[in-house]
Order: sequence, then C-alpha cells, then structure tokens
Amino acid sequence: MGGRGLFDLENHFAFYGAYHSNPVNIFIHTLFVWPILFTSLVLLYFTPSLLNFPAGVYHGFLFNFGFVFTVIYALYYVGLDKKAGSLAALLCVLCWVGASVLASRLGFSLAWKVVLAAQLFCWTGQFIGHGVFEKRAPALLDNLVQAFLMAPFFVLLEVLQTAFGYEPYPGFHANVTEKIEANIKEWQEEKQKKQS
Repeated sequence: MGGRGLFDLENHFAFYGAYHSNPVNIFIHTLFVWPILFTSLVLLYFTPSLLNFPAGVYHGFLFNFGFVFTVIYALYYVGLDKKAGSLAALLCVLCWVGASVLASRLGFSLAWKVVLAAQLFCWTGQFIGHGVFEKRAPALLDNLVQAFLMAPFFVLLEVLQTAFGYEPYPGFHANVTEKIEANIKEWQEEKQKKQS
C-alpha cells in the first residue's frame, strides 16, 4: 500500500527512519522537533501580514508566513494519513496559536533572543543525537525539505506507534521496518567501500 511521490508516507517514513534508528536519538528528536517548529512560528509571527483586517478583528493573530506554513504542514499531514494527520494538523494549529500569543506578548526584541536560545539548544541536542548515538549524519543533509517537512509528523507517528501500536494501515510498520533496514545496510556498505 502507500501513495505515490509527495504523499508516499511509507517511503518518507522509511527515509527519515533510516537516519533515526537509535532509540536515544529517536527520544532526543521526540523532545526537540516540535519545540523547533513552535519557536520557528514565534519568529515567523513577525513577518508582514498577508491580509489587512479592520480594527477590532485583529486579536493578535496574523495571516502571515507563520500562518501559511501552518496551513501547508497541516494539510500535508492530513493528506499523508487522515487519523494521525488530523492530530498533527491540530498540533500545528495549536503551535501557531501558542506561538502567536507568546510572540505578541514578548515583542520582537525579546522573542528573537528566546527563539535563538531555544533553537540552539534543540539543534545541539539533535546533532549530539546523530553524532554520538546514531553515528550517522542527519537526514537534512541529504534532503532538506523532506527532513523539515517530515520531522514533526515522524516523531508523532513514532509516539503513536510505540504508545498505542498505531499504524496508518495494516502492514505499514513491517513494510517501513524492512525499507529502513535495507537503507541502513546500503549506507553501511557504502561507508565500508569508502573506508577500504
């Protein structure tokens, strides 16, 4: 099963999973991926609004790039898988709402410092996860767009699968595991060729 191309959840999940097979690295990503998305939305709050609202309608929510990214992520996740995607879409919207509230309260001069500190902390954690535990470069070095777009959904699916045994469809986990193992084996063989 699985779709084609952009909405082929099995292949996307297997690609991302091949770079995140170590349990400690997966745990680190589970902790840090959504905060990276959240703090990115805090910063995107300060991009110009794409629509002008009449006075009194504003309430601190701007239809800016943060909103556009939230809609793109939310719709994409629903397109990948209706159930888990709807949960991911809800989390994206909640992140946008929370980020908008926080950003409007902090103001730009404080917000960018908070975002910088949080992003440095989260990214450092993830690079340690890859360097120390996974011993493989992050997925974003091979496919930047896919890594950024899939990361939040990947960690959510990991949590749903681990905690509740959730699968988008029967056989999904087995198919993905097989593809991940094949990808890791291929990577290890290439690595050995380069070393010899």
